[in-house]
Amino acid sequence: MPTKKIEEAEEVTRCPECNSGHLSFDYERGELICEECGLVLTDQMIDQGPEWRAFDVEQGEKRARTGAPMTYTIHDKGLSTTIGWKNKDSYGKSIPTRNRAQLYRLRKWQRRIRVSNATERNLAFALSELDRMASGMGLPRNVRETAAMVYRKAVNKNLIRGRSIEGVVAASLYAACRQCNVPRTLDEIANSSRVGRKEIGRTYRFMTRELKLKLMPTKPQDYVSRFCSELKLSGEVQSRAVEILKDAQDKELTSGRGPTGVAAAAIYIASILCNERRTQREVADVAGVTEVTIRNRYKELTEKLGIKVEL
Repeated sequence: MPTKKIEEAEEVTRCPECNSGHLSFDYERGELICEECGLVLTDQMIDQGPEWRAFDVEQGEKRARTGAPMTYTIHDKGLSTTIGWKNKDSYGKSIPTRNRAQLYRLRKWQRRIRVSNATERNLAFALSELDRMASGMGLPRNVRETAAMVYRKAVNKNLIRGRSIEGVVAASLYAACRQCNVPRTLDEIANSSRVGRKEIGRTYRFMTRELKLKLMPTKPQDYVSRFCSELKLSGEVQSRAVEILKDAQDKELTSGRGPTGVAAAAIYIASILCNERRTQREVADVAGVTEVTIRNRYKELTEKLGIKVEL
C-alpha cells in the first residue's frame, strides 16, 4: 500500500486520539491515518501536488489536471459523459432493482443526445473508422490526432459531399503519416481500409489541393528503420543503408524513383555487406515492391556508387 509521510499538514498535524505526530497518507483510499492507533482522520483528501507555473489564466486552464485530456479523435472532443453499463453507484454498491429501469432509460437517452446533428453523426462514424485503421497499422497517438484534425478541416470546408467517408478518412490518415514523418505507402493504407488504392490517391490529391496542405515528398531514409526492424536486421545494417542512400541522394540517383524501392535496394546491399544477408524475396515482401524493382535499383546503386558486392 503506497503511503507518504505527512510532516507538516496544513490542517491536522497531530492525532486527536493518541496525540501522536506519526501521520501517513494513503493514496489508494485518499485517507489520512495515524500510524500509532490506526485512527482515520480524513477520508476524502485530494493530493494537490506541486503547483505548475502559469503566466496567465489561459495557460493555467490548459495545465489543469482534472479530468481526461481533450482529444480530436472523438467527435465531441472527449468532453461528454457516459453512463457505465455496470449497475453500480459511485461507491461501488449495486443499484436497487426498482431503479434499474430508470437507469436504463437514462443510459439510452444519453447515447441518443451525444450525437445531435448530421455533422456530429458523420464525425462519430468517421473518427471511429480512423481509430480502427490506425490501431490496425500500429500508428502512434500524434498521427491519429493529426489525421482527425485534417478530417475535421475537410468536414468544415464541405469536402465530404459526394465522396465516401472511408475514402476521406484513409486520405486524411495518409496525409497525417506524411506530416508526422511516419510514412506509410498507399498500399498499406488501402489494406487497412475498405476502399481501393486508386480512390485514396484521388481523394488525397483533392484534399491537399483544397486544404492547401504543404507536404514534402517522402524520402527513402524514412522507410529504412521500419523495414530493417521487420527484417530483424541490426543497427549496423541500418546505418550502412542510410549511408548508401545519402550517397545516392548526393548523386541524384533517388529522384524520379519510388522511395520504397530505393530503400529496399539499399537495405539489400547493406545486408550483404554486413554479412546479414536477406533474399530479394524477403526484402520485397516487407517493402511491398517486386523483386524486379529491387534488382533494377540494386544494379543502379552498385554501378553508380562503385559498390562491390560479392554474391
